Amino acid sequence: MQRPHAGVFLFSGPRMSKAFVSERDSDDEDEDEAARLPELPAGTRNYITPAGYARLREELRELLDVERPKVVEIVSWAASNGDRSENGDYIYGKKRLREIDRRIRFLGKRLDKAEVVDPSAQFGNERVYFGATVTYAQADGTESEVTIVGIDEVEPERGRISWISPVARALLKSTVGDVVTLPTPGGLRRLEVLDVRYPSPQG
Repeated sequence: MQRPHAGVFLFSGPRMSKAFVSERDSDDEDEDEAARLPELPAGTRNYITPAGYARLREELRELLDVERPKVVEIVSWAASNGDRSENGDYIYGKKRLREIDRRIRFLGKRLDKAEVVDPSAQFGNERVYFGATVTYAQADGTESEVTIVGIDEVEPERGRISWISPVARALLKSTVGDVVTLPTPGGLRRLEVLDVRYPSPQG
């Protein structure tokens, strides 16, 4: 039997044989545990920007419509080649399929709890809310800039921090000129808000 090419899809949906559907691995419960949502403040939803929400939806669509069918095809092909215990394609394919399914469950939970908040609605506002880009100074004069985003949009190297992070919590609802305190293991730090910006509305 010819091995399926990675770029060829024989079907477009996440179809599998009953054997594959019912087959469960001993680490599935651990994978489900790893895919749980991080803790959010009680009574709140998973705030996220429109761009962040769109990225999660696109990733979920790609996994369901492209990646999973491709891997299922490869696993089906590999399973037909005999001894699965020594079949590298089958073993790797099953591992990759578990990773994909874990990510699909994770994204489904994220999107189900998502509350999309458009930062541009605050354009021109000098008070810090979700989506704000804030420039602040520490007591030694060091300046930093952060953008407050959802927990699935965090990029520390770009200064994008979660709205539930300690720095964001210290800054939220402050305005230009305010001095806020940030609890740290070494004691309280004082942060002076220098600038607050929001993206301009599109169009």
